[in-house]
Amino acid sequence: MPDLDRTSADYCVSRLKAIADTTRWSVMVLLNGRAMTAGALQAAIGIDPTLLSHHLKILKQSGLAIGRRHGREVTYSLAEGVRLDNGQAGFDLGCCSILFAESLS
Repeated sequence: MPDLDRTSADYCVSRLKAIADTTRWSVMVLLNGRAMTAGALQAAIGIDPTLLSHHLKILKQSGLAIGRRHGREVTYSLAEGVRLDNGQAGFDLGCCSILFAESLS
């Protein structure tokens, strides 16, 4: 992701575009509060591993998720600062916060 000012419209739009997809939103919700392997994410979402890899790449490029390799497995989690610290379920996108309805948390 380009180095944009966190208050710029381009920064905010790029982050919102990254989660404006059903699969990427599902990944973000699954990663909210825990790390998961690519295999566990794939099983939970039920999509082809190649397609999941594409979506994870977009989330990583946008700075919303990170992947850590452990041998042959990669474990994904939300990037530092994306999960809300105040006990509420949701995301801090840097330019705005998204709070989950109770049914999503």
